[in-house]
Amino acid sequence: MKQVSILFLVFCSLFSCTQKENLNVIPDQSLQPRIEQFGFDFNDFNVLHDTIQRGDTFGSIIENQNLGKNQVYDIIEKVKDTFDVRTVRIGKAFTLLRSKDRYKKLQVLIYQPDRGSYFVIDFRDSVSVSKIIRPIRFKQRTIAGELDGSLSEALNKQGVDGALANKLTKVYAWSIDFFKLKKGDKFGVTFTERYIDDTIYDGVDSLKAAFFEYKGKMIYAFPFAQNEASGKLDYYDENGKALKNFFLKSPLKYANITSRFSKNRFHPVQHIWKAHKGTDYAAPRGTPIMTTAAGVVEQTGYTAGNGNFVKVKHDRTYSTQYLHMSKILVRRGQRVTQGAIIGKVGSTGLATGPHVCYRFWKNGIQVDALRLKLPNSQPMDRKNLPRFMSQIEPLKRELDSVANL
Repeated sequence: MKQVSILFLVFCSLFSCTQKENLNVIPDQSLQPRIEQFGFDFNDFNVLHDTIQRGDTFGSIIENQNLGKNQVYDIIEKVKDTFDVRTVRIGKAFTLLRSKDRYKKLQVLIYQPDRGSYFVIDFRDSVSVSKIIRPIRFKQRTIAGELDGSLSEALNKQGVDGALANKLTKVYAWSIDFFKLKKGDKFGVTFTERYIDDTIYDGVDSLKAAFFEYKGKMIYAFPFAQNEASGKLDYYDENGKALKNFFLKSPLKYANITSRFSKNRFHPVQHIWKAHKGTDYAAPRGTPIMTTAAGVVEQTGYTAGNGNFVKVKHDRTYSTQYLHMSKILVRRGQRVTQGAIIGKVGSTGLATGPHVCYRFWKNGIQVDALRLKLPNSQPMDRKNLPRFMSQIEPLKRELDSVANL
C-alpha cells in the first residue's frame, strides 16, 4: 500500500511541474499571421483603427497620444506643406500605430481621405509626412442581358455598378426613348472597371461599346474622337452615324407618357373635346425639367391654362415649350445648353397632377415631337471613317459574340 501511495505522489508531482512549465511557455511570435498594410508590419505596433467623428480635428486626435517632446502646434507647422489638417473630414478612416510597450507612444498616423490615396505622418525620429497614391488597374469586361424591369435592375443582377446605367442613358438619350423599352429587350456592354491595389473595386471607369435591341433593331454605340489631339469623344453607330441628335428624346430623365399629341382629346379638367398639341410626361413634383436642345429662352411666365412655363428658341426652325412647372429656373434672354435644367415639374394651370406638357414648333407650326425625324449633329468626317472602323472592329466582334448567348 505504501508503494502505491509513493507512486501516486510522484505522478502528481510530475503532473504539477508539467502544468507550471506549460503556463510559462511564451507563444512563438513567428507563428502569428503577419498583417501588412500601408507599407507597415502591424505586428510591430499597437494598432488602433478609427474614423473621424463630429468635433474631431487632427490636433484633438494626436494630442491624446503620448507624443513625447512634440507639441501639436509644431507638428501641424511641419506637415502643413504636404498635409492640410483642415481637410480632415467626418467619416474618413485613420489608423494609429503606437509602440507595443506600456507607454503606447504614437509612432505613425495614417489618414485616408479616399480609397485611392492616404497620408502617412511619421513621428519617429523627426516628424515627416508623405502622400501615397495607390496603384489603379483597369479591367475590361463585357456583359449581355435582357430587361425584366429597369436597366439599373438588369445591371445590378450582373454585379455592375449602377453608375453604368447613367452612362448608358446619357449616351442613348438622343436615339432611344427609355420609356419604350420593354421586357425581353436585349443589351450588351463592354466597359472598364477600376481596381485599387488590384483588389479594391472602385466602380465603372469608361464605356467602350454597347448595343440595345430597340423596336426590333440593334443600335450600337462606340466612342470615338474625331480630333485625336483634343480627345473629345462622341458616340457613333457601327456605320459611323452620330447617335447624338440636335434634340433629346424627352425633357425628363425618367417619366411616363400619359397623353400624346392629338387633334382631338377629351380635356381632363375642362371636360370638353379639344386639340392637345403636346406630349405629357408625368413625374413627381420637383423633378428637374431639361431643355431638349441648346438655345435662348424666348419667354417665361404664367397663364391660367399653361401655368408656369418656359419657351426656348433653338434656331430659325425649331422652338420648344415646357408647361405646368412648379418653379421656373431661367430668365428671358438667357442662353441655355442642351440638357440644362430650366424648371421643375408641377401642376400649375389646368392640370390634374404633376407633369410637364412638352410642346414643339417647326417653322412656326406646332407638331408632334415623337413623330418628327430630328437632325443629327456632329457627323463623321469621311477622312476619319477608316480609323473609326478599324477601332471598333474588335469591340463589335466582342459584343456580337455575347448578343446571341
